[in-house]
Amino acid sequence: MKYSVFLATIIFLMFLPNAANASCRATDKLCVMNQIKETAFAIENKDRRNKTLANLTKSYTQLGHESKALALINDISSPDMKASAIRNVGMTAAFSKWRTADGYRDRARYKRLFENLKSKTEEIKHPPSYAISYTYIAMAQAYAHDYDSADTTAREMKNEALRHKAYAEIADIQAKRGQYDKTMETISKIGSKSYKDKIYGRVARIFSERGMIENAYQTADKIGNAFAKAQILQTILSAEQEELLSE
Repeated sequence: MKYSVFLATIIFLMFLPNAANASCRATDKLCVMNQIKETAFAIENKDRRNKTLANLTKSYTQLGHESKALALINDISSPDMKASAIRNVGMTAAFSKWRTADGYRDRARYKRLFENLKSKTEEIKHPPSYAISYTYIAMAQAYAHDYDSADTTAREMKNEALRHKAYAEIADIQAKRGQYDKTMETISKIGSKSYKDKIYGRVARIFSERGMIENAYQTADKIGNAFAKAQILQTILSAEQEELLSE
């Protein structure tokens, strides 16, 4: 009799719906994300599994669960996908504009996040993925308005070409915000004259598009290469003339 009751109980439990495997409510985003995570681990194709996990880090960060996103990076086996995940977390956090209870930018939370992202980067053994991860972190810090930290991150980069790229990306962000002085200060840290000329030209166009014509001309005037300088000045002039014709 006791054995029959025990057997009946086991059979009942086998067919009892498991709350952990039940479908999530559409409004329970964290449940959906956890479901994606569990599903991702069942994907046999390594590249697809890594891509799914990297994409999920963005969603976790958007919801404010950056610790879950950071932990997920450990489960990504591909160095380039780890770098993509680091970019997802950093950039998503920057655009989320995290605030403290009194409405100020949550500097401590951002600092903690970027330090953790650097720690994750240090675990990457593939040099190109390692270097580009630092570029992504510097960009995210700039988007988060933490230019001092972005500058520190760029200076720490050992790869000269990618260090210059990091400064270029920071300058782009500052130019798009109309911050002429900060933009010029950042570009001055680029060691390559030819690359510096290229970035002066790029941000001159940005200032021109923003209607900051005087700043656009000032920036173009800093270009050392005569041909490149003439081309950018002509571009700014032509844009002005087209605008006048359209009025």
